[in-house]
Amino acid sequence: MLNNQVPVTVLTGFLGSGKTTLLNRILTENHGKRIAVIENEFGEIGVDNDLVIGAEEEIFEMNNGCICCTVRGDLIRILGNLMKRRDKFDYIMVETTGLADPGPVAQTFFMDTEMQEKLQLDSVTTLVDAKHIWQHIDDSDEAREQIAFADVILLNKIDLVTEGELKQLEARIRSMNAAAKIYRTKDAVVEMDKILNVGGFDLDRAMEIDPQFMEPEYPFEWAGVYNLSVGTHELVLQEGPDPTMKVALVPVNASTDEALEAAVEPVVMVFSDDEHQLSAGGTLQPSGRLIALNLTADELRFDVQIGRPGAYALFTEHHPDEFQAQLLGSGALVKPVVEREFKPDHEHDDEVTSVGITTPGDLDPDRLNDWISNLLRTKGIDIFRMKGILSIKGQPERFVFQGVHMLFDGRPDRPWGGEQRYNSLIFIGRNLDRAELTEGFEACLA
Repeated sequence: MLNNQVPVTVLTGFLGSGKTTLLNRILTENHGKRIAVIENEFGEIGVDNDLVIGAEEEIFEMNNGCICCTVRGDLIRILGNLMKRRDKFDYIMVETTGLADPGPVAQTFFMDTEMQEKLQLDSVTTLVDAKHIWQHIDDSDEAREQIAFADVILLNKIDLVTEGELKQLEARIRSMNAAAKIYRTKDAVVEMDKILNVGGFDLDRAMEIDPQFMEPEYPFEWAGVYNLSVGTHELVLQEGPDPTMKVALVPVNASTDEALEAAVEPVVMVFSDDEHQLSAGGTLQPSGRLIALNLTADELRFDVQIGRPGAYALFTEHHPDEFQAQLLGSGALVKPVVEREFKPDHEHDDEVTSVGITTPGDLDPDRLNDWISNLLRTKGIDIFRMKGILSIKGQPERFVFQGVHMLFDGRPDRPWGGEQRYNSLIFIGRNLDRAELTEGFEACLA
């Protein structure tokens, strides 16, 4: 490894496996390293950032999607900004969501020369919840990928299962990944030299797990380069599998494969930006912005306004054939001069959603206790994960809690001091009823 390369650990594991607990341990151990943290959360509000301690570390949060697909542009951007402050840290931890496939995240560090020169993927470290992983290991692709890609596996929460259950789980994990080092842990307690600077990531093994590992996944499935004249063209679509489709139209240097290739990575970044809605009849311009076409009207026609003649690349979230999409100029079909299909993002379990609640005010402890108890008793199977910060009436400290299925753990945290008191919590799971959860929680306010 070159001396100036920064080691990176990708920290992953299914929901509730103990990633944040391990991260806090890493940030407070006396290992002499200055660590920058990049966090990715699943859900509409970020809670983990408040649960991570260690004010001296650089902590960046991404919570607009899953790091392994839609937020990859954000990850590249943050890493690029981090490297401008290279003298501020010695190590980078990337904590993924519990629903991330770590393969594409690891892939980020091999994608371009600049990344390879400045960063060194040290390992993929996966935490496994020894008690609850059995509920997900057979029906969650992400849970299996997290184990398969791991260089280091922490078999966590061993105090919640028997020795026989541990051996059964270790055998199952060995059958999925015989190369990883496995450590049994309670509360994610592990010696730091087992997880930092282990030099564990093996590109050859990653290629064995996924022969297409070095072929990046993209947030778009198709791109075509058109030679367009000045004036208004028309993009015509038919009803397809989705009510919206994200597109980006950008000028390129020429109608060649090379020009299209040069546009790909910049457009990955565009697809990580905020999207702008465009209804049928609206005008699409080569602005380099991310546009979400609304495809719910009876007639799906969009103007394409071109101010200068030249070559333009259209990137589409889905393959145009799914919507019978055509570009017309003066009523005639305009075909792309060159086109390319891309390896699409992997699919996530769409049934898994999140509900976030943020509200000011203090909570009545008795009502809160009754509500939480009933919730875990009746909905615990479907609640994969719950966590948050609460303001309990009469208590000077913040109350932080975490839950996995029917297990719940809470404790007083640091004093509120002069900070405005609030409550912020998130549920992740299946069959979550937002209105019911919100109503139930708000009924606990004092």
